[in-house]
Amino acid sequence: MSRHPSLPRYLKAPVGASTARVVASALATAALLTTAACSGDGEGGGSGSGASDVAASPLAAQTPTSSPTTSPASSPASSPASSPATSAPSRLTEAGARSALITEEDIEDHWNQVKDASKWHDTLLIGKVDVADFLTAKADAADCQKFLDALYSDQLLGKPSGASALRGFEQGDSRLLYQVASYDSGQLNSSLAWLKTLPVKCDRFTVTDSKGAKRTVEVTEGSVPAVGDARQDLRVVVQGDTNGEATTLTLDVAVVRVGEDAITVTAGGLEGDEQQSTDQAATKGTQRLKDVLSGKTPAAGPGHSG
Repeated sequence: MSRHPSLPRYLKAPVGASTARVVASALATAALLTTAACSGDGEGGGSGSGASDVAASPLAAQTPTSSPTTSPASSPASSPASSPATSAPSRLTEAGARSALITEEDIEDHWNQVKDASKWHDTLLIGKVDVADFLTAKADAADCQKFLDALYSDQLLGKPSGASALRGFEQGDSRLLYQVASYDSGQLNSSLAWLKTLPVKCDRFTVTDSKGAKRTVEVTEGSVPAVGDARQDLRVVVQGDTNGEATTLTLDVAVVRVGEDAITVTAGGLEGDEQQSTDQAATKGTQRLKDVLSGKTPAAGPGHSG
């Protein structure tokens, strides 16, 4: 089995150049004034401490500055030069992270918000990956173990380096966990690139729990809507026994990057897949995050369908 990890995507926004105005005085024989403004690239870095709900943002945007340069003039007559304003990206604050979370109105069906989503952990994801399953690429077993552990701990993209918040919803035996957080740019690129390799590295493997019971895990690639700057969708199916009965856990996982922030949706349960709800959460959530970062108040969703 060959291994071809996907490369991360980088998006860089070009910086706008400022304008110059030249005014010649009717009373002067050779008067010239040139003004140029230079602006920063609008990106910055910093650090913050992660938390289970919200924490400080790591983003520190540089404020555009102007550095006028004036050439000598024989006449005081001049017209002030103007330069277009450059908008720097907003930082994701604690309040902004909470505001960017989706609500019941953003996803259809009959999802109900819960209060203790940070305590959710599915025990079917606990186990030791059987290295013997990986005949030609035993190193991939470590990636599959890392993936299961991250899925269990709800840290697929690693620990946030800035503001973060999460919210959970229930519908029958299904659950939907929604997270929004800021990350170090390099970490975010690496995490997305790593997730893209898992359908190949971890397409099918076996896990053994603490009691010696075997479970089969399959990881395939999904198709999250084309939103955000970069994205990855995975479907995880875990089959085994629970209390002597055959059990199948199906989870849809969607990750969407917006600048140096990202949303993560994990939805599913024992009743089957929740791809439609996952897609809705990713679509609505991406727009909410963009609204928050641009200083807008996220719009309310369409409400539940009957």
